[in-house]
Amino acid sequence: MKMVVAVIKPFKLDDVREALAEVGVQGITVSEVKGFGRQKGHTELYRGAEYVVDFLPKIKIEVAVTEALLERVVEAITNAAHTGKIGDGKIFVYALDRVIRIRTGEVDGDAL
Repeated sequence: MKMVVAVIKPFKLDDVREALAEVGVQGITVSEVKGFGRQKGHTELYRGAEYVVDFLPKIKIEVAVTEALLERVVEAITNAAHTGKIGDGKIFVYALDRVIRIRTGEVDGDAL
């Protein structure tokens, strides 16, 4: 099992959610986050004063998947979140040692 974490542009959330549903993902966790990478933020003018916006709004999506579904999930996120511009985001894949469904006590693949 793997945990896939994707950090994407906020306006791409619906596209990514739909793409994940099409490949068979049944549940995701979504968080509003702020951060920066190579994009480095930008400067803005507000009431005549210039200030630096260091952290940009992003969306973090977390999906627990089986090994069999992993490549399709990564491809779905990549295709749906891609704009070709800086700041499209990143995908991280972690090993997932154990999953337990609290309600039923099911474990690992059955709990997904």
